[in-house]
Formats: sequence, structure tokens, C-alpha cells
Amino acid sequence: MLKLCPKETASMLTRDGVRLDADIYRPDAEGEFPVLLMRQPYGRAIASTVVYAHPLWYAKHGYIVVIQDVRGRGTSEGEFNLFVNETPDGFDTVNWAANLPGSSGKVGMYGFSYQGMTQLYAAAAKPKALITICPAMVGCNLYADWAYEGGAFCLQSNLGWAIQLAAETARLKGDISVYQALYAASRNLPLSDTIPARPEIIQNLASDSYYHDWLDNYRPSEYWEQLSPNIKDLDLPMLQVGGWFDTYLRGTIHLYKEMVDRSSCVQHLIVGPWAHLPWGRKVGGLDYGFAAANPVDELQIRWFDRFLKGVDTVILDRQPISLFEMGRNDWRNFDKWPQNHHKSYFLASTGLAAMKEDAGILTESCADVCTEDIFVHDPWRPVPSLGGHAAFPAGSFERSTIDCRTDVLTYTSAPLTADLHVAGEVFVEVFCTADAPTFDLCAILSEVKDSGSVYNLTQGYVRVNSGETPVRIVLQATCIKIAKGDALRLSLSAACFPAYDVNPGTGAPPGVARAIDAKIITLTVSCGGNNPSQILLPIVD
Repeated sequence: MLKLCPKETASMLTRDGVRLDADIYRPDAEGEFPVLLMRQPYGRAIASTVVYAHPLWYAKHGYIVVIQDVRGRGTSEGEFNLFVNETPDGFDTVNWAANLPGSSGKVGMYGFSYQGMTQLYAAAAKPKALITICPAMVGCNLYADWAYEGGAFCLQSNLGWAIQLAAETARLKGDISVYQALYAASRNLPLSDTIPARPEIIQNLASDSYYHDWLDNYRPSEYWEQLSPNIKDLDLPMLQVGGWFDTYLRGTIHLYKEMVDRSSCVQHLIVGPWAHLPWGRKVGGLDYGFAAANPVDELQIRWFDRFLKGVDTVILDRQPISLFEMGRNDWRNFDKWPQNHHKSYFLASTGLAAMKEDAGILTESCADVCTEDIFVHDPWRPVPSLGGHAAFPAGSFERSTIDCRTDVLTYTSAPLTADLHVAGEVFVEVFCTADAPTFDLCAILSEVKDSGSVYNLTQGYVRVNSGETPVRIVLQATCIKIAKGDALRLSLSAACFPAYDVNPGTGAPPGVARAIDAKIITLTVSCGGNNPSQILLPIVD
């Protein structure tokens, strides 16, 4: 590896005269080098090292690495306004980076989450120097892929992030009392205020936060269209990264599918058994083995070497999609996103699926006789979230205690007679009614081990207006081998709190819904006969 020059700090001016600051890491060698750019809002010294190797590692591989504070963050000037300035600022930054001393004029970008989004915003402006990007864990559509899922507000992740960003604003202003109050709130989220989704600390100490706009715009609208990155004409080679337990996986897959459908450039995707962070072999309560260790740094170097240096790293000889198959704990490669035939497992019951674990079953044939399971959602004691992709901590956990609750319906298959390989999107279609104008449904698919332990595999959530039936729930995509002798279980509930805000049953939007107004809701799930409630699994060989 190359020797390095001491880190330097440099500044640039945006088109409207705002100074943006960056740390630059460069090889101590003759010649010109491509630039790797990351733009982020958390203080550039962090450089996303929670998931990536330090910029020094990338610089030693022959790159000028630029880590920049976005507008209004770190030491950069200007006002931070979530995502609003990232397209023009990204365009200006790419052009500035391409003209740094020692630059070859070619720029690539990398980063995850907000740092992944800044790549999309910059690329949308089409700077000629930007040759390739490696966005990880992004929200292509900020409404459906980031802030809301199935029309329900992603409370825990949204509130936690809003408090973090507000605390950073207070820190930059030197406001000790506000910072300490927000810091304390971040360690124990305020979930019991009059309006649970809009706690007083956010109203009082972060009245100008984007969070309020996200609550007010609780349906798809022009607001979200304007805020989301405009990728309709984007056409660059991309290496995209996702995680089976990442809350933004649906955005990553959305972006990949859209780019494959219309792009003339190479598109690659890798999805590991990871949460939003960190990316490692142990997630939640399970260890996925040595193969699950983070390979992204090495992949990105090979990707950038190919597109920024013209080196044949044979990375394009591999199949474009690499999915980690949990259960088998190794990688599987595909030529295209799995869109295989879905196998149906139908719900059947004695009517006591909320009371006894053997009363509700999953079967490959639909029963002729229709049965009903009735359960009651009590907002005073909503079904708690545990793992999955929308809660913190994320991942797979032993959840048999939750499945024993009488406000959770469970349907379990017989032990499998052969290994079952699942890869792709999972869907649940359930005939459900309720005695309230609106209600929520959470569907969780789990593996029941022969020992009796129960581990969640994937889940989905939807907010339903009464009268909409059957209810279709899109579960998080997954890739897993379910071992012979183990069983499948579908768990249904009317809440998953605090991952999502509790539906008050009144029709009030989350930003104004008061805890005191929340209704007790009685729900009825029908199965069999003319109501073939089912789960549809994407089976692969």
C-alpha cells in the first residue's frame, strides 16, 4: 500500500457563497489519483467508520479521499435543512473535488444512510466528473421507503433520528441545556406524552425540525416528491448495499430494481444479514458465522478500481446480485432479483389462535370451512416491537413470550419434511375486519426451531381503513434457509410499538393523535372457505 501525506483540511464555496469544509487524505506519491467523496452530517471525523474502513485505508489504495461536512454541519457554514440543499451542493462539491491538486478528474462517491442519500442527490444533477456511486441503505422514495411503512409512521427510528439531529444543532450552537435535554431523551425516548408521536421536547426544543413536516405530511404528496431525490434520469454504474434487518431495505431494493429496468450501466447489489449498523456476523440474538463479516470495503475498492482506474478486477465477472442466505449462513449469487413463483401457506384455525399455540395452523391447502379468530387490541398495553427491521435493536430475537400474548394470533406449520429456501419479497393476504374506522396489522414470519424457540425472520406493517379487505401486507424481503424439522409461524397483531405509532382507531393522523383518545379495537380474522387468508413465500431451489 502507498504511503500517505498528513491529513489536510480544505474549504470550497458553493454557488451561493457558503463555505463547506472537508478533510482530505491523499497518497504521498507522484501522479494523479481518482477522488472518493463522502458528504455527511455527523461531523466529518466520524467518516462513517461505524461500517466502513477509515479513509486512510482507502487512500493507501491509491485514492484522494474527501470527507465533507454538509451545509450547516460540522464546521461548514450555512443552515442545515434536511436533504434540501444536497443536489446543488453535491454538484458543486463533485466539481471542486475533481479539480483538487493531484486529482485525475474522476470522482466516485460512497457512504450509507444520509451519506448514501447525498450520492443520489449529487448524481441527480449529473456532474460529468462523477463516474460511479456506491449508495448503501437509502430511501429512494422518502415517504414509503423511509418515514412511513404501509402508511404507518416509523416512530422509533424517526423520533430517535430527529432528536439526534436536533442535539447536534444544539451542540454546534453551544446550547448546553438544550443539548443535555435532547441527549437524555435520545437514551430514553419520550413515548408517553399527550401526543405520543410529537413529544413536548421536540415541540419545545426543536420547533423548526423537519420532523414536524414529516408528521404533518402523513400521506403521499407533492411535499415528498420534491424532497426525494430525482433519479428518473440517473444513469451511472452503482454498487448498492443493503441489510436484511435494515429499516431502509425497501428503498435499496426499490432503487436497484428501477436502475436495472432502465439503466444502460452495470448495477450490482449486495444484501447481508445486517441491521442499519453495524455490519457484522452477530445481529440481534443470532450469529450468522464468519461469512457474514463485512466485505464491503474490499468490494468497493475493486469497484472503484474498475470504474475510476480502468483496472480489470474481475468484479464484473460475478453475478450482479449477492444475497446472504441466513440459516445456511453463506452467500448466494443471482443474475436478477428473485421474482419466482410464490408458494401459499393458508391460515386455518379452531378459533383459538390467540389463546393456544396449536389452534392456528399454516397449511398448504385451503380449508373448505370458514373459521374466525377474534382478538382485542388494547392501546394501554400495545404489542411490543422486538427486533426486525423497524425497531432498535434490530435483528432476529427469540419471541415466544410475545407470541403467547392473547392479542397476538399465531399460525404454525407442521415441521418441514425438507429444507425450504426462501428469497425475495414475502406477502400476507388476510381477511380482517375491525370495529373502528382504522386499524393496524403487523405480520411477522418466524422460524420455530425443533427446540421450541421462535426467531423472527421478516415482518411487515400496514395501516388499514376499515372495509379494505383482503388486507395485503408487504413483508421485508429476505433470503433464508429454513431447516428440515423446523416449522414456519405467522404472527398477527394490531400494534408493534414503539417501532410504529399506535393507531388510535379514530382516523386522527399521528401528529395530532392523543393517547387519551385511543380506542380499544376488536379485530376478526377470517380464514378458509371464501376467505383464503394466506402467506405467500418466494421459494427458490
